[in-house]
Amino acid sequence: MITKLLIANRGEIACRIIRTAREMGIATVAVYSDADAKALHVRTADEAVHIGPSPAAESYLVGEKIIAAAKQTGAEAIHPGYGFLSENAGFAQAVIDAGLIWVGPKPSSIDAMGLKDAAKKLMRDAGVPVTPGYEGEDQSVERLKKEADAIGYPVLIKAVAGGGGKGMRKVDKAEDFEASLESCRREAKASFSNDEVLLEKWITSPRHIEVQVFGDSHGNVVHLFERDCSLQRRHQKVIEEAPAPGMDEATRQEICAAAVRAAKAVDYEGAGTIEFIADASEGLRADRIFFMEMNTRLQVEHPVTEEITGVDLVEWQLLVASGEPIPMKQEDLFIDGHSIEARLYAEDPTGGFLPSTGRLEHFDLGVEGRIETGVEEGDMISPFYDPMVAKLVVWGETRAEAIDQLADIAESVEIWPVKTNAAFIAACLRDEDFEDANLDTGFIEAKLDTLVASDEADDDIWQTAADFIALAETEEHEDLPIGLRLNAPGKLNATLTHKGETRTVSAARSHVDSLATGFVDPERAVVFADGQSFVFERQSRGTGAGAAGDGAILAPMPGKVIAVDVAEGDTVTAGQRLMVLEAMKMEHALTAPFDGTVTELSASQGAQVQVEAVLAVVEPKEE
Repeated sequence: MITKLLIANRGEIACRIIRTAREMGIATVAVYSDADAKALHVRTADEAVHIGPSPAAESYLVGEKIIAAAKQTGAEAIHPGYGFLSENAGFAQAVIDAGLIWVGPKPSSIDAMGLKDAAKKLMRDAGVPVTPGYEGEDQSVERLKKEADAIGYPVLIKAVAGGGGKGMRKVDKAEDFEASLESCRREAKASFSNDEVLLEKWITSPRHIEVQVFGDSHGNVVHLFERDCSLQRRHQKVIEEAPAPGMDEATRQEICAAAVRAAKAVDYEGAGTIEFIADASEGLRADRIFFMEMNTRLQVEHPVTEEITGVDLVEWQLLVASGEPIPMKQEDLFIDGHSIEARLYAEDPTGGFLPSTGRLEHFDLGVEGRIETGVEEGDMISPFYDPMVAKLVVWGETRAEAIDQLADIAESVEIWPVKTNAAFIAACLRDEDFEDANLDTGFIEAKLDTLVASDEADDDIWQTAADFIALAETEEHEDLPIGLRLNAPGKLNATLTHKGETRTVSAARSHVDSLATGFVDPERAVVFADGQSFVFERQSRGTGAGAAGDGAILAPMPGKVIAVDVAEGDTVTAGQRLMVLEAMKMEHALTAPFDGTVTELSASQGAQVQVEAVLAVVEPKEE
């Protein structure tokens, strides 16, 4: 049995693996980059080794450094988690060649499923249903165009080495094919150093169904039923659930049996997922569910499978990697209840889902459900890695019960100043079509305008902010957190500014009965409601932004000011660039909202600023 394990990953999955390893009595070694020197997975592991600078290409993706860290600490095995090097057959082989245990499938299995065209051919030979299409060696434009015409439009062009939604183009009509092919190949070459493509029939009502499989070195392969991952945005999963709603037992048996055949075809060991695309135009039917790809690793969404089966998949991984057989037989596995997972991201839905970085000054995900996270209050959301903050997971006896639980958790999220998609998650879950399981992979795109809540505070939120200030005024310390019902008579008028608007509000009306939570400090009041945070600057406290009005130029996210184009007193015109903010490796130009004069300028080149900080004030031109 493995006694010491190195986790070649970071964040929530590293913490998740450490937790199970500790329960099994296995010592753990974390690795970390400069950006993660104080990260939770580093603090949680028994040992930690620094492996390089913050960019993943110089740390988490450098296999030699990770193997050296294992040798240095005496770790016997390496668990790759997911992402980074988890599906890199060369790294897996290097781990084995170094005399270490690779907690994952054989390198040959990873290779066999690594290219989509070769994998489809292999699956067809194994009797696994595949989407109608073309995976031929002739990659000429003429041949591909001919095959697309034969398949029938719409058709999907996919990079054979693609992943993460890259290298994919939907083509609706023949005259658009060549331009889409050129664009797809260009992106595939840049992302994967391979511009070969395959063609697939576009499924008009697609659902993403995947089956969890598990194999061992004794020739055993079992499935742990299916998951539905249809709720996606830009090909990235947002909400996952198990079992798939609308899946009848006969269809389940057929698709799960096909997944087992797929795993056996590549002599699979460890945890893996067979992903299918289903044409759900007439419900879920076995003859309309087609193989898409295999993920030769643990999936992000594995907790929902654990919740409905009672299995710890990480424990199984470690047991099988140690040479033991799978702990359960197929006939011993069954589905109990329903589980749903949502991915809580540090991003701003109202700002085009731009990533949001910075320190988690306030961080509270409550105590309900199963929370998988790699951060705590005070930790940083770094611009160098995936912006997932946590996975929110629930189990219920029924799907409706699970939906209600998860929506309540999302609406109760309290995070500041980093923005999250919590309100967006809740809106998806509360949507009538989602509740009725009217799903496909275009669900979010079709409903995006209704799913993104406004970040403008309504009158009740303004009132709540004023009431919190009134209550804080009665306390000895103003920074006392607030999380209770308010019903005290008010004696205070609070002058507040929110998103450039200033109001004076009479605080603490006698009939107030607010369940919102938040906190107050000398400069601001922050109100949490329905998964969002609303920040109010306390102008009566002399923040200096009282004159900002609608001309306040606020930082849309935490970042660095890399250019300032104006000075106080300058006359500017509507749309004129005032400054440039850099965040998440992207530049964001901040412009004048109207013709006027720069009356305040608090930002300077090189300054680090927090979200919604007032960077400048433009007074409108007098008529």
